[in-house]
Amino acid sequence: MSLLTEYIDRNMSVPDLEKELMELIRQYNKSRDTYLFVYASALTKRIPLIAIDQDDYYTINDLLRYKKIPRLDFYIETPGGSAEAVEEIVRCLRKKCETISFVVSGEAKSAGTILVLSGDEILMTESGSLGPIDAQVRIGRSQVSAHDYLEWVREKHTEAKLEGELNPFDATMIAQITPGELKGVNQSLKFAEDLVKEWLPKYKFKNWTVTETRKEPVTEQRKTDRAVEIARELSNHTRWRSHGRSIKIEDLEQIGLKIGRIDDDTALRDIVYRIQMVCKLLFETTTIFKIFATQERKLFRHAAQIQQGPSLPAGTKAVEVVELKVVCPKCGKEYDLFAKFVDKPRIDKDFQAMGARIFPPDGKLICDCGFTLDLTGVKNQIEVQVGKKIIS
Repeated sequence: MSLLTEYIDRNMSVPDLEKELMELIRQYNKSRDTYLFVYASALTKRIPLIAIDQDDYYTINDLLRYKKIPRLDFYIETPGGSAEAVEEIVRCLRKKCETISFVVSGEAKSAGTILVLSGDEILMTESGSLGPIDAQVRIGRSQVSAHDYLEWVREKHTEAKLEGELNPFDATMIAQITPGELKGVNQSLKFAEDLVKEWLPKYKFKNWTVTETRKEPVTEQRKTDRAVEIARELSNHTRWRSHGRSIKIEDLEQIGLKIGRIDDDTALRDIVYRIQMVCKLLFETTTIFKIFATQERKLFRHAAQIQQGPSLPAGTKAVEVVELKVVCPKCGKEYDLFAKFVDKPRIDKDFQAMGARIFPPDGKLICDCGFTLDLTGVKNQIEVQVGKKIIS
């Protein structure tokens, strides 16, 4: 039976899935005699906040505050993000942990790959993948690949030289690019490569003292040379063809990286695949888009789609009730809600007669399709604006 079928058949609620995740982390720690940190993003939710950012560093630092961890395993699933944030996360982890192993069963792309390459050990399942190293940069209102952006600019430069002109659309876009912006994008790309060149000899190759076949001594210069080769290969987008390309265990071994194969350990394999599946189900059935979890603590980030914000009349201190409309991001169903600040049964009667629901006491609205919308952030916003607590 597949894990997805098993969990569906168990008909687990969101609290059940949360408990299952914590239990799996405990099982993992017992199996590996280590301390596991789960960091996962909802790759299918197309919102900018799923990427690695500075807030992730603050959250990781907070969850590991006051801890000294001999052996940390870091489960990661991410589309990439900020190389600067990755540098901060690595500094944080290295201050608290003696050795770090990164665990990849899904995708750890772009800046996620850079983070993984800072580990003493890389553990991967057959389904796991890294990606070409790169940095995401902000151009206008969008986050884009630094490499892809520079490649596009070069293509347009070549096209202009050959044709003598650009089409009106490309010409308009190029006209908005400043020399400073181009330099910044190029620096971001070089910065990502430099981190890999620094971290591989320092951590991954730390205990590499002799070659595997000839048993020759490995010098510091040889470690540095190997790191440069690997950084060059992983930043060679001509080879990988796509910024989103999945680079598997065999590909990584070909370019000189030693990878621990999780699938060779039956018990560990089952735990890791279950962690991946539980995270997937939490993402698919709730508004959660990012998970941070250890065996003691967990923190979930939510994003709820609000079709129409709360209606707040003038003089909010005297407000007795507010209305709002929310939309289920899974099935698109709309819900009219009301939140009241005074205990008047008439309010319930009037709004329910119009088909509205009372704001859920715990801030969790369960859609008819089974999806759980977390509205705690909306609740906090309303209470701050009104200056009163919502009552059930």
